[in-house]
Amino acid sequence: MKKAFFLSIAIILTLTLAGCGSNKNNAGSEAASGNESKAVTKIVVGTGTQFPNVCFIDENGKLTGFDVELVREIDKRLADYEFDIQTLEFTNLLLSLETKKIDLVAHEMEKNPEREEKYLFNKEPYAHWRNKIIVAKDNDSVQTLDDLKGKKVLTTATSAQSTILENYNKENNNAIEIVYQNGGANDTVAQVTSGRVDAFLAADFTLSLVDTKQELKAVGPALSEADILFMFRKNDPDQQKLSDAVDGAIKELKADGTLAKLSSEWLGNDFTSEEK
Repeated sequence: MKKAFFLSIAIILTLTLAGCGSNKNNAGSEAASGNESKAVTKIVVGTGTQFPNVCFIDENGKLTGFDVELVREIDKRLADYEFDIQTLEFTNLLLSLETKKIDLVAHEMEKNPEREEKYLFNKEPYAHWRNKIIVAKDNDSVQTLDDLKGKKVLTTATSAQSTILENYNKENNNAIEIVYQNGGANDTVAQVTSGRVDAFLAADFTLSLVDTKQELKAVGPALSEADILFMFRKNDPDQQKLSDAVDGAIKELKADGTLAKLSSEWLGNDFTSEEK
C-alpha cells in the first residue's frame, strides 16, 4: 500500500517537472522568436502649426493638413519605421534637424541650391511650387522684383521666398526693404491690405488658403519653381536609408492616386507634379 502511494507521488512529481521544463522551453522558443522580429526605428518628424491647410491645428485641436496627413500615410507604408510628429516654430525646424532633435522636416520645403549644400533631400517630389509676387488687388504697379525697389516686402526668415529676396538684394544694392516676420505670424494679408508692407512672395497654391476674402492677387511671371521634398541630415547613412524608404512610399502614393487625392482635398487642386 505504502509502496503504491510513494510510486504515485513519484509519477506526479515527474509529470510536474516535465511540464515545467516544457513550459520553460516554450518560453525560451517564444523569446527567441520575439528576438528575431525586426526592431522598429522611431523617427521624429518636425512640422509647424501656422501653415493653413498644410500643417495647422483645426477647430478640434487636432494637428492636420496636407503635409501632416501625407506623413501619416507614409508611416502606414513603412513597417520598419514609426513616425512621431512634433510641432515647432518654422524658423527652428532646420536647426532642430542639424542638432538631431528631429529626423525629418515636413513643411512644404522647397529644394534650392542654398539648402542643398547643407541638407539631404529625398528624390521623389510630393508637390511642385511656383513662387510669385503677391500684392493688394488694386495694385497695378508691380509685376517684377524690379518694381519692388524702394518698397517693403514681407517674408519669413529661412524660407525659400526670403532667399529669393536676399539674392536679389545682393545683386541690387539692397534695393528692396525686406521685412521679416515670425514664422507663426498670421496677419500677412492684413499687412498688405493695410499698406504696412507692399507685397510678399508666396507659392501659387497658398494664396487661396491665406486670402479667403480674395483681397490680394498674384502678379508677374514665376520667380522660381521647384520641387517640394522632405529634408534630412546630410552625410548620414541612416538618414539616407530613411530618405530612400520615404521615396518608395511616395511612389506608391502617386501610383494609387492617394497623393493627388490628398492635394486636392487640402490644397484645392493637384499640385503634386510639374504638370498643371
